[in-house]
Amino acid sequence: MTMKNNWKRHIILPVVALMTVMPSVLAAEVPETSGDDVTNVVVRNRVEVIGTDSIDANIISQLAPNVSVGDEKVIVGNDTVNIIIPERNFGRFDRGLFNYLFIPKGQWSFGLDVSYGEFNSDDIELLSFIGDFDFGGSVFSIDPYISYFFAHNQSIGMRLGYTRNKADLGNLTVDIEDLDLSLQNIDYHTEEYSAAVFYRHYIGLDRSRRWAVFNETALEFSSGNGYFERPYNGVPRITETVTTEVRMDFSPGICYFVHDYVSFNLSFGVFGLHWKKWQQTTDHVEEGSRTSSGADFKFNLFNLRMGIAVHI
Repeated sequence: MTMKNNWKRHIILPVVALMTVMPSVLAAEVPETSGDDVTNVVVRNRVEVIGTDSIDANIISQLAPNVSVGDEKVIVGNDTVNIIIPERNFGRFDRGLFNYLFIPKGQWSFGLDVSYGEFNSDDIELLSFIGDFDFGGSVFSIDPYISYFFAHNQSIGMRLGYTRNKADLGNLTVDIEDLDLSLQNIDYHTEEYSAAVFYRHYIGLDRSRRWAVFNETALEFSSGNGYFERPYNGVPRITETVTTEVRMDFSPGICYFVHDYVSFNLSFGVFGLHWKKWQQTTDHVEEGSRTSSGADFKFNLFNLRMGIAVHI
């Protein structure tokens, strides 16, 4: 009886020792990653699971089933930080929403936003009283910018801009009972240069660092000129306008990383404050000036920005 118990003890003790040592051996055999500044690391009870930034949540749960989202860490350069960025909850209830690390502190971003639109018509009839509508117009803007991430998911930057609008009305005829109106050879175009400083706050949507939404607050200064030519008593009349504007815009948007270092951005204006001054001269004779200020709370199609950014 004693020999049988000793035989069982000699078998069970090595098995228990092997089960105790195996987790440490497996963790030591996980290869180190290279070629990416951000590496996912799960740390809990001295167990580390290392993988690339595209590591799947299912793999993490299999290798470390007791690891919660709040325990996940990422290596940024030489620092180890939480994958969840702590933020103050201003609401009454905690809804369990997280701001995942999207772009780490210390990165630079170089981007370019471009938009273009064009409209052309030739001898179009609208309704029953508008005929011979001949019109052509275009809108073009280009905005290069640079920004620096002074904190995780937060950046400040500067943007330069150029915008050109052009409209040519070849012919328009309006016939409403006793009203007969005809417009011809009207030319209008504007050019505007701008400079802005902005702040962006990103909210990462998942641990893969692919999708995020952001809100941008920008303070912009712009100056431009306009040219308006139309016939008056058979003689061309030219009005030139010089504009100066200061505005603050609040623009939400979405960002998607198409590559590890290249992102696509889409934003649109929904709210803004502005102050603008116009000064006009007609046929080189000053006619007057006016100023305007106010607030806009609407979806602004003319403030739609699409662009590509490079992150280093």
